[in-house]
Amino acid sequence: MITRSIYIGNPAYLKLKDEQMKILCPETKTEKGSVPVEDLGLLMLDHFQITISHNLIQKMMGNNVVVISCDAHHLPHGIMLPLYGHTEHSDRVKDQLEASEPLKKQLWKQTIECKIENQKNVLMKLGNYYEPMLEYQRNVKSGDITNMEGIAAQHYWRYLISMDFLRQRFGDSPNQFFNFGYAVLRSIVARAIVETGLLPVLGIFHKNKYNPYCLADDLMEPYRPFVDWLVMEWLKLNPDTEELTKEFKAHILQIATRDVQIDGKTRPLLVAVKTTASSLYKCYTGEKRLISYPKLAE
Repeated sequence: MITRSIYIGNPAYLKLKDEQMKILCPETKTEKGSVPVEDLGLLMLDHFQITISHNLIQKMMGNNVVVISCDAHHLPHGIMLPLYGHTEHSDRVKDQLEASEPLKKQLWKQTIECKIENQKNVLMKLGNYYEPMLEYQRNVKSGDITNMEGIAAQHYWRYLISMDFLRQRFGDSPNQFFNFGYAVLRSIVARAIVETGLLPVLGIFHKNKYNPYCLADDLMEPYRPFVDWLVMEWLKLNPDTEELTKEFKAHILQIATRDVQIDGKTRPLLVAVKTTASSLYKCYTGEKRLISYPKLAE
């Protein structure tokens, strides 16, 4: 089922009634909108005067809705997910824990190959210089020990934005647009991981002890170029803007329903991410050898 992504950027009171999320004016208590909880996939809260009932929170957790809270700079600051979202949670975590290092290195190799492939396709779609990306993709080794990901990224960002552009979390514009999009994507991937019955903290490559979403950071890598494409669409229409406007956020939240190609089929990205997470579990059990990743059309 296709779920909805909802952004709330004004003062609001959110409550549960008749299995619906009711959006009320906090002063007059008049209803401004209503959404069935079962239709929700992502809820973004971007105002300090939003109040949400605990009953609604529990209902959303029961439906695997990811709730994103934004900070004073209107950037995603935290996410709320259920502790587990699958009936076989403990068995699946056991399989995840027992995955061998050689297997994880092969899975990371495939992940980076798919990421570089999609980055190459972004450059191709824009008519930019992409040819070296083919060589970088061919040279990815098990565990990416030669860091083809980083080498490809240097070329990618130079020809996506400019020769002197530095991709940084707190860097100059347009970094803020990519940061926002990646935070939304990370939340979507974390939701799929929990729904599959895996632990987001146990990655196949990322192992930062301060990072509770290592696996999400792994699986989102081939999906990042889809965010990049959305950002480039926005920058083409709004070349002089540096503000994270509500219109930009609405544009980025389309990422959940954008169609992608995965396993030879066209699926909304939100569904494709679940396919990716499910295929990873099958790799842990030996049922599959390759993770299902999306392809960005050339």
